[in-house]
Amino acid sequence: MGATERVPMGLYLQDSHPISESIEYVRHAEERGFDAVWQAESRLAREATIPMAAFLAHTERIKVGSGVVNNWTRNPALLASTFSTLDDLAPGRVILGIGAWWDPLASQVGITRIRPLRAMRETVEAVRALLANQEVTYSGEFVQFDKVVLDYVHQERRAKDVPIYIGATGMKMMELTGEIADGVLLNYLVSPDYNVRAMEALERGAAKAGRSIDDLDRPQLVVISMSENRQAGLDGARMLVTQYLGQQPHIMKASGVPEALLDEIGSVLSWPATHQQVVEASKLVPDEIVQLIAAAGTPDECQAKVAEYVAAGCTSPILYPLGPDVRLTIDTFADWTP
Repeated sequence: MGATERVPMGLYLQDSHPISESIEYVRHAEERGFDAVWQAESRLAREATIPMAAFLAHTERIKVGSGVVNNWTRNPALLASTFSTLDDLAPGRVILGIGAWWDPLASQVGITRIRPLRAMRETVEAVRALLANQEVTYSGEFVQFDKVVLDYVHQERRAKDVPIYIGATGMKMMELTGEIADGVLLNYLVSPDYNVRAMEALERGAAKAGRSIDDLDRPQLVVISMSENRQAGLDGARMLVTQYLGQQPHIMKASGVPEALLDEIGSVLSWPATHQQVVEASKLVPDEIVQLIAAAGTPDECQAKVAEYVAAGCTSPILYPLGPDVRLTIDTFADWTP
């Protein structure tokens, strides 16, 4: 990619705004040339496919992905049917982003996530075959299909152009992604150095399938906390950074966060952490740690941080704006070049 070449940009939405307001942000992102929007489904807060349908119905060009649904709570046949239906609404504009979910939430709802790599492989293989308009018989550990098809009654029977991206974080899942997926949705709150190891794992996986990492799309979620007031921008990301330092210490350690700080944070935060615990722990997090794993500060600082992720292998930054001014983030990165 040339130094002056435009980088495809995306927007990431969770449940911070009413869906009607999120629709307007997506429309604005499309008007400003953004390429994609991804809707979160990480907690029991907002199911992804309903807002995805709303975004698709109110736009004409922008792609819409799930960031991410999990492979435990929906049978693969239902997953395929759901995303086939979204493609009926907006052909060629839907991306199935799927992840392995996380504990303790999974165990709290009665799901034991054993052999996550095998479960992900079986899900992706079965869903891809169904979307390709195939009759699928599959005898796996997690997926058992007997002559299953997407049983269209009146509509045209056709293969659905729905690429499958895996939201991978650990290196074993990253390697599997390189082998079987159309793309990877790289996580947020990791450092650019983490990306270097992720690219190596993706390359190993891609080689197993006789391809290279260049055959794999690599968008990345990036937390953006932007303000003309630098301190406000930093403080806007500090609470979220603190939560991740406490909840995901293994990922934070892999990103270069000092172990002593992680131990100190861990002594303050319990799980689930109270708001007051997070506030107290955030006082321990210095600015340089905030900026290590998030794009925080002034607009120039945020752009510079996003450029680091692009240089470390991200093909398309997916911006997760913190704070009330989502349009500022969109406008700052419209037509941006690193």
